[in-house]
Amino acid sequence: MEKWMVAAKKADFDRWAKDYNISPVLARIIRNRDIVEEEQVSLFLNGGLKDCHSPWLLKDMDKAVELLCAAIDEQVYIRVIGDYDVDGICSAFILTKGLMECGAKVDTAIPHRIKDGYGLNDSLIEEARADGVGLIITCDNGIAAPEQIALAKSYGIRVVVTDHHEVPYEMNGEKKVELLPTADAVVDPKQEACKYPFKSICGGVVAYKVIQALTEKLQFVRKEWLGEYLLPFAAMATVCDVMELKDENRIIVKEGLRRFATTENHGLLALMEVNELDKENISGYHLGFVIGPCLNATGRLDSAVRALELLQSNTKQVAMKAARELKELNDSRKNLTLEGVKKAKEQIEVEKLYEQDVMVVYLPQVHESLAGIIAGRIREQYYHPVFVLTDGEEGVKGSGRSIESYPMYDSLVEVKELLTKFGGHKLAAGVSLPPENVEIFRMQLNKKSKLAAEDFVPVVHIDVPMPLSYASMSLAKEIERLEPYGVGNPKPLFAQKDVVFVGGRRIGVNKNFGKFSVLVERDGYRRREDLMYFGDLEAFLVAVDEKHGPGSSESMMNGRSQVTMSVVYQLGINAFRGQESLQYIMTNYS
Repeated sequence: MEKWMVAAKKADFDRWAKDYNISPVLARIIRNRDIVEEEQVSLFLNGGLKDCHSPWLLKDMDKAVELLCAAIDEQVYIRVIGDYDVDGICSAFILTKGLMECGAKVDTAIPHRIKDGYGLNDSLIEEARADGVGLIITCDNGIAAPEQIALAKSYGIRVVVTDHHEVPYEMNGEKKVELLPTADAVVDPKQEACKYPFKSICGGVVAYKVIQALTEKLQFVRKEWLGEYLLPFAAMATVCDVMELKDENRIIVKEGLRRFATTENHGLLALMEVNELDKENISGYHLGFVIGPCLNATGRLDSAVRALELLQSNTKQVAMKAARELKELNDSRKNLTLEGVKKAKEQIEVEKLYEQDVMVVYLPQVHESLAGIIAGRIREQYYHPVFVLTDGEEGVKGSGRSIESYPMYDSLVEVKELLTKFGGHKLAAGVSLPPENVEIFRMQLNKKSKLAAEDFVPVVHIDVPMPLSYASMSLAKEIERLEPYGVGNPKPLFAQKDVVFVGGRRIGVNKNFGKFSVLVERDGYRRREDLMYFGDLEAFLVAVDEKHGPGSSESMMNGRSQVTMSVVYQLGINAFRGQESLQYIMTNYS
């Protein structure tokens, strides 16, 4: 079951339409993205890089830049320590490339998922000491590693933390007390004392801001070129770390996508070529579901160093070889993920975990690197907070994915005595714990859950109730101004009651999608138009039979009878052999 809700946010849509030369429909959609002020409308429609926030507004940015400038001037050995996901890889690439261009003596270390685990650990600090590193700069990690940072400091190594994760805290009565590491500089917008206007940037964007500030301070002559070169990586990190596409995030992704067409990076060019992508038309989908997963696969099934080496390739030949290997790894990861999801669903059904508020699925034999992907798939299907746990080299490890009403990081703080390590944010988290604590972890999470029955009902937010007949090619083209789409800026949804279905056929390689004929009234005439459906076709046909009686779906598909279903749909443009046509895509039905 799901709940359909029509957005009812108010504004003077006619005036917005007149002032910004848009339709009232587009004005209403923009208002539904929590945009209230008129300057926000202008920024949403026309914003560019000049409208992004100054990097100097981030707390400790001045200290971080001062330390980096001194290290470059004195040729102190700098080590960038990243993470093994796309955000961590892109962050590490941005910092390393930026520092190198500025004349730094710098290299990179990325933790191995299996051997090292997430973020800083003692062995990475010991290696840095043995190698003569004088300054460590973290990216996409470090905020939750006070012991390791203290160890580095005890060796005389200076530490700059750049991160975007929640700051660890403890409760002192009703007050949260932050537990900040004793680094020489901590650049993380989530700090209470940080006045940065937009808190929801990823590690890659924090790293990008550091290089922006550094090149400005150094008056680096190739500052503009470097910013353009690094922008696609900040965009990819934003999309792949599922950041909200609001405020400057949307600008960074929009502008970053444009730079894929002109990128000089051999690694990006090779990834686009092996995946048969048109570099002139890269979208957020391609970052999140094609290019990003190839980079992610190395950190999941091998070492993320391979992904970093791809991005740092100096020749096309070297990059193409690495890109092919990454694509093969990702294809292997896909198969392993399908097997893991199947095992998770079997456990959920057998043990009736769906009856619990928080589902904790324990799959000892599943590769620990797949836990997050599996958790995401299970969350989508059951719409419950879910943790997927596996056996690691040193105890149990796992990842969690949450729903809107369950702040996952805060829930872990409440059971932190059961965990050896944890981190994350509202909608996702990672945990480590002893095997003997798995059951009590499940019990305590559910005992402390404050979720109610309505929290488990997915809400479909409809932008505009609009008959299919109102849609037009001009409206579809206008809607393209809202791109890129993602969390916080979803593709617009429209709805119509009692759409008349008069036929259909199965499409796709596996015949598991649908192309339906529906009646649309235009200019006083009812005509047949296509309605595509790329969801669970079998479930839709069952719903038709449940609503209209057994056999109704078969009769409708064969064009022998008509049925009516209320639908939620998206508008798209289908381009085929140089011809464009309006396309309706059904997303939900009742």
